[in-house]
Amino acid sequence: MRKPNPEDGSVVNNLVENCKPLDTNSMYCNNLQCSHFRDTAVLAEEQGETIGFISGYLLPEQPDTLFVWQVAVSPKARGLGLASKMLLELLSRQQGAVRHLHTSITPGNEASWNLFKRLARKLDAPLNERVMFDKEQHFAGQHETEMLVHIGPFSSADVSAAQ
Repeated sequence: MRKPNPEDGSVVNNLVENCKPLDTNSMYCNNLQCSHFRDTAVLAEEQGETIGFISGYLLPEQPDTLFVWQVAVSPKARGLGLASKMLLELLSRQQGAVRHLHTSITPGNEASWNLFKRLARKLDAPLNERVMFDKEQHFAGQHETEMLVHIGPFSSADVSAAQ
C-alpha cells in the first residue's frame, strides 16, 4: 500500500469503472485525487497490478475529520479484508490528527455499510448516520439518497489497536 502518484490517475479510473456500484469520476478528477489529495488517498497493488484505491480529503472547516470519498477494490481482491486494511493505513498515516471519519453511503450499498460498521467496531467508536444528499432534493430523482456516516471520535491509539 502506498500514496498514489499523478501517473496513477488512469489506472484508478479503470479500477473504479470495474467496481460497481461506484459512481465513476472523470479522468481529470482521478488525476487530482492522485496528486492534490494523495496524502489522504491510498493505493493497493499486488504484483504490479492496482487492486484497491481509497480517495478522501480533510474537511476544510474540520481538519480533524477525514471524508472518505470512494473505496474501490478489484473484484478479484474482494473478501480479503483489503478495504479495511487500506482504511486503517490511511488513518494511521494521519498520526493522530484525524479523530473523525465521514463518508456517504447509499441505503442499498450493503458492502459499504458492513465495511464502515466493522471499522467503527474496530476503532471502538460510535457510528451515526443522517441524510447528506436527498434523492429528490439534491439529485432530482436521478441518484439514490446519500447518507452521511460519521465515525468518531477515536484516537491514534485506537487506530493502532485496530491494525
